[in-house]
Amino acid sequence: MTGPVVLFTMGERGHFARLLPVIDGLARAGAAPYVFTGRPCQTEIERAGGRFVDLFAGHTLDEADATSLPLASRSVTFAGRFGAEIADQARALGPSLVLHDTFAVIGTVVARCLGLPRVNVCAGHNVAPQPTIAALEHDPRVRVSDACFAAVRRLRDEHGLADASPFSYVSGVSPDLNLYCEPPQFLRPDERRPFEPLAFIGSLWPDGVAREPRAATRFSGRPGVSTRIYASFGTIIWRYYTDAAIDALIALKTAIAHRPDVEAVVSLGGAGPSDAAAWLSTPNVRVESYVDQWQVLSEATVYVTHHGLNSTHEAIYHRVPMVAYPFFFDQPALAARCIELGLSVPLADSPRGRVTPDAVLAALDRVAATRASMDAALDAARGWEEETIRGRPTVIRRVLALAK
Repeated sequence: MTGPVVLFTMGERGHFARLLPVIDGLARAGAAPYVFTGRPCQTEIERAGGRFVDLFAGHTLDEADATSLPLASRSVTFAGRFGAEIADQARALGPSLVLHDTFAVIGTVVARCLGLPRVNVCAGHNVAPQPTIAALEHDPRVRVSDACFAAVRRLRDEHGLADASPFSYVSGVSPDLNLYCEPPQFLRPDERRPFEPLAFIGSLWPDGVAREPRAATRFSGRPGVSTRIYASFGTIIWRYYTDAAIDALIALKTAIAHRPDVEAVVSLGGAGPSDAAAWLSTPNVRVESYVDQWQVLSEATVYVTHHGLNSTHEAIYHRVPMVAYPFFFDQPALAARCIELGLSVPLADSPRGRVTPDAVLAALDRVAATRASMDAALDAARGWEEETIRGRPTVIRRVLALAK
């Protein structure tokens, strides 16, 4: 290879975290990865062996587009408005390859401007472009700004993205190589076709997590507690589905209020209502704005989850049975796959479905009744995670073989 790899991510925590093992692998292979993203990611990039470049030093995301919804559409606007300028910045580094998270449409623009091969890191579980865009076209959240429509025209006319749309943040599959952030068992053979050529790299970076200082335990350690529930719906759902999340957490609180053998730690993902602790906390429910999820999962016996990709695979790594309450995007499909694999049980009949205290107790009882089979399924799935991690050097060599 003749030059460094340039990577692009918009800085969303979940998407950025999936790039860390890739950055680490590239650095170990001597590829000098330059990572274009937001400044809050700088420390972790450098710890992984990457070199930080401030993607937003010249133009902020809000400067590009402050109104489009979902927020990911603003990354389309950003790429259309500032793509050529950022391509010039990348060109100065003399890169031989572009790698990007699917949501970072800017990566596609830079690769086209510089005439370089492009590696896409798939943004979620089975987010095939055609059905996902079809669903987004009828999503009631969608509000596309005039700036976004103008940027789409520039992406088509100036950068040659013939299929550009306000939803280009899910259509960036690469003809060169796509990295999938789960073990291969989570994507059936027929589901793989939209992502070919494809390599499985997973989402976990246990070595990186292990270097973090251990925080104090979030569970009480009270005698007689046999069920330790960790409940979290991540960060993004609080932007769009606050009411459903609150209702589900209130049902959880009510269900276990008189169960001295059960306690719960609820994380709001750093984004939930500021007064949530006042109406959710009880003697056996502790509410935190944000927790060290890796550590809490190492102590939990049940995880009530939205089935975000990172969270799901962290729970599998720690062999924690899951109770599924998905909200949107890739979460319902990943929840269904985990239920099928025996790793999770449902909390409601549909995404964001009504949750009652009785439904919570029924889900907990189902976990208890099938614990042996769930443990066996989790043991197998943990093995898939470890095998995928062991295979990363081979995937990294495949990535670097593309470099010009």
